[in-house]
Amino acid sequence: MQRIIDFKQNKLNIPAIIKSIEYDPSRSAFIALAAYKDGERRYILAPQELKAGEEIIAGEKTEIKPGNRMQLKNIPVGTFVYNIEIMPGRGGKIARSAGNSAQVMAIEGGYAHLTLPSGEVRMILENSMASIGALSNPEHTFENLGKAGRMRWLGIRPRVRGSAMNPVDHPHGGGEGRAPIGLRRGPKTPWGKQAFGVKTRRSKKYSDKLIVSRRRRKKRK
Repeated sequence: MQRIIDFKQNKLNIPAIIKSIEYDPSRSAFIALAAYKDGERRYILAPQELKAGEEIIAGEKTEIKPGNRMQLKNIPVGTFVYNIEIMPGRGGKIARSAGNSAQVMAIEGGYAHLTLPSGEVRMILENSMASIGALSNPEHTFENLGKAGRMRWLGIRPRVRGSAMNPVDHPHGGGEGRAPIGLRRGPKTPWGKQAFGVKTRRSKKYSDKLIVSRRRRKKRK
C-alpha cells in the first residue's frame, strides 16, 4: 500500500502525538504516524530520536526538538534540519532521504544559509519551513540486498558491462579476452558520451544566484 506522506505539515500550531514509527517500502527513511488534536492523522518523515508517544508541533516558532517544524529564520545557527522547503508553502524538497540533514550556517538578508548533504552551501528564503533533526535509518547506506532478486523487486533491471558487448553495441565492446577501453581518455556511455567528470547541470539555472559554494567533487585518479 502506498503511504501518502505529508511533506508540507501545514497544520500549524496544532499539537500531534506520534502513534508509531513505521517502515515504508517506498522510501529509505522511516515514517511516523502523527495523530493531531483535532482528530486527523497524517504520515510524516521520522527523524532520529523521535519515539512513539512524543508530541510534535509545526508553527512559525516552536521548541527546538526533533520532529518540530518552524520557519528557518527562527532556527538557531548550527541546528540540523531536514525536509526543507525551497519556496514557502510548497512542501519540503531538500534532505528527505535516510540519515540526511542540512545545517543552518547563517541568517541574513532575508535568507538562511544552509550546508546541504552534498557539501553545497545554498541560500533559502528565511520564511521557508524546515523540520528539526536528522532523518532516521542512517544505516540504510550499509544495507546489502544480498541477491539479484531483491533488485528486481525494487524495479531495477539487470545491467550488462559495456566490455562484454560487441563494438556495435557499446564503445567498450569487442576485442579478444579482457580488453581495455583503448585510447579513449575515459569511460564512455553506450552513446559515446564521456561518463565521468561531465557537468550535467544547466549553465543558466534560476537558482544559480542562490548557491554560495558549490558541492564537493571527488577527484578521480
